[in-house]
Amino acid sequence: MYDHVWDFTVRFPGCYNYLGSWGAKDLNFLLSLMNSTNLWIVEIDRNRFGGVLPESISNFSINLSKFSIDENGISGRIPSGIVNLVNLEKLSMTNNQLSGNIPNDIGKLQNLKVLILDGNRLSGIIPSSLGNLTLLFELRLYNNQLEGNLPQSLGGCQNLMLLDVAKNNLSGKIPAQVIGLSSLSIFADFSANYFTGVIPKEIGNLKDVGELGISDNMLSGRIPDSLGSCIKLEVLALQGNFFHGSIPSSLGSLRGLQELDLSRNNLSGKIPEFFQSFVLLQTLNLSDNNFEGAVPVEGIFRNASAILLKGNAKLCGGISEFRLPKCNIKNHKKRMSLLLKIVISAVCSLSGLASLFTCALLYWLKNKRKEPALDPYKNLLLNLSYQDLVKATDGFVAANLIGAGSFGRVYKGILAEIGPTVAIKVLNLVDSRASKSFIAECEALKNIRHRNLVKVLTACSGVDYQGNDFKALVYEYMVNGSLEEWLHPIPRTEEGDHGPPKRLNLLQRLNIAIDVASALDYLHHQCQISIIHCDLKPSNVLLDDDMNGHVSDFGLAKILSECTNNYSTSQSSSIGVRGTLGYAPPEYGVGSQVSIYGDVYSYGIMLLEMFTGRRPTDEMFKEDLTLHNFAKAASPDQAAEIVDSFLLEGTIDMDRRMYSTSQRFQDCLFSIIRVGVNCSAEIPQERMKINDVVAELHSIKNKLIGATIR
Repeated sequence: MYDHVWDFTVRFPGCYNYLGSWGAKDLNFLLSLMNSTNLWIVEIDRNRFGGVLPESISNFSINLSKFSIDENGISGRIPSGIVNLVNLEKLSMTNNQLSGNIPNDIGKLQNLKVLILDGNRLSGIIPSSLGNLTLLFELRLYNNQLEGNLPQSLGGCQNLMLLDVAKNNLSGKIPAQVIGLSSLSIFADFSANYFTGVIPKEIGNLKDVGELGISDNMLSGRIPDSLGSCIKLEVLALQGNFFHGSIPSSLGSLRGLQELDLSRNNLSGKIPEFFQSFVLLQTLNLSDNNFEGAVPVEGIFRNASAILLKGNAKLCGGISEFRLPKCNIKNHKKRMSLLLKIVISAVCSLSGLASLFTCALLYWLKNKRKEPALDPYKNLLLNLSYQDLVKATDGFVAANLIGAGSFGRVYKGILAEIGPTVAIKVLNLVDSRASKSFIAECEALKNIRHRNLVKVLTACSGVDYQGNDFKALVYEYMVNGSLEEWLHPIPRTEEGDHGPPKRLNLLQRLNIAIDVASALDYLHHQCQISIIHCDLKPSNVLLDDDMNGHVSDFGLAKILSECTNNYSTSQSSSIGVRGTLGYAPPEYGVGSQVSIYGDVYSYGIMLLEMFTGRRPTDEMFKEDLTLHNFAKAASPDQAAEIVDSFLLEGTIDMDRRMYSTSQRFQDCLFSIIRVGVNCSAEIPQERMKINDVVAELHSIKNKLIGATIR
């Protein structure tokens, strides 16, 4: 029907079209384009198209240069015949439900400049033929189920500026030919895979790369000195590996760094003082390593909120906010002795004394001039008013509403014209309990900090334009919303919704479960004063851009009068019955005092919900049947029968080698369910300890990873 058109384009993209119905026949209209010999663009992004791509698209015009179907609900395999479209310059299929392998001979598309397949369920290996795409400058394979080695042939893509293979199941060594590809200048991300071995020294070839991610793999060895050659780096993520040794001095040349994360490794030695001179550095995470010695006190080290140091038992000194022990008195005596010798020598000569005084005075003035300016965002946050929050949220309009709870609403806001994006919780002060909630949350959060807790930036207390009391809390913004939204996605029927439903795979759920358990362990056992959350549930677990879990909403939190795990000594509630139906432990319903055991119960129920896909308030749970009993009744061989069906669907599409032993997969599922059951036992003292939960889930994850890389 279009064969008489000279240059023809099919475009249905954007936020204003809601074409399709997620149905199997939605793409039938593509069949009518087969005879359009001058078709050169097909772009149907951000609609509601479902179904599978017809194999007949291989008969599209050979002149087709762009084929883009981003953010729909399209499933099935990528048609192998797509490689016949030899003039394609851009192929983009992000955020659909595509499965199966990437066509092996995709390298025939030698005019391809952009290939984007992220956010699907693609499995199998990355084809080595991709190395034939010498014009390619953008390759995104993020968040799929790809496995095997990263092909060395990608080193042939000499124009590649952006490479993203994060969040897959890739294994083996990172090829030197790939990580040393000097054309990479935007970013390169190898994170959240199962890469092993050392970082090749060729990484130093990335002199123009702005962001580099190698986190959450199984890499070992030392951080290579050659990394210091990547002088344009702004973001460097090396966390979650097995790197050892000290931080190389060559990293002192990375003066453009804004974010550096070296946490969760085995690094040791002293914290380099050169970080003090990194004026652009905003975040430095050194936690969970083996660093020792004195913490520097200048530059970024003057801002406790910008530095994470926990899990380094041998550190000392630093500013008082770090709450570290004072450094060894012997070293102090040595320094005092040396200083005394200097003074005695100086006193021997009047000119020497004068010189010493002059130098000291100049040194003091120099350091005073160099004192870094306060972070403008920090000043902005400390002085926020009602008017500022009105402006940040466009007057608290419904379009910026991202959540609502018992005591208020949460809005997305942007502080000032170039300020950060934040979440603003506005308390509903008509409810008298809201003020108590505000006080409880401020009290609970003012002295705690953990990577899996949502960070409260500031609080605002004043009056609105009508003279009414106004109270709000300002949090860091979590781009991926709540765990609730991912476990129970709302059907995409409302105007403005785009793309397929949100889904979490097995490893993502397990990682989030570990994150939440780690946060509870910190609150219960690692704070100076133990804190009980009292309302743990999926809607109070928020996910950042890396899908890390952060516990939020401390409006019902209770601070124990002393650090104790004693069930009988925790204080009683001041806000009434604590918790949410289905997640609150049974003892709270009969008037028992809150305790850390109550949080463990709520966690156990949430863990069962995460892996069975069933809420504790599901209509199937009546009379004596509860989510706990439902899960407890399953035998080891029945684990797959009670888990969320999506987890099983995800494994069906994978290559069989991914789960070479189905029994191993079942064992991991059953072990997770067993943890949830043990945490949600009816008798408080019979519940698992949260630190044991963390250890057990890590063990299960290691077994699961072992199953995937065999």
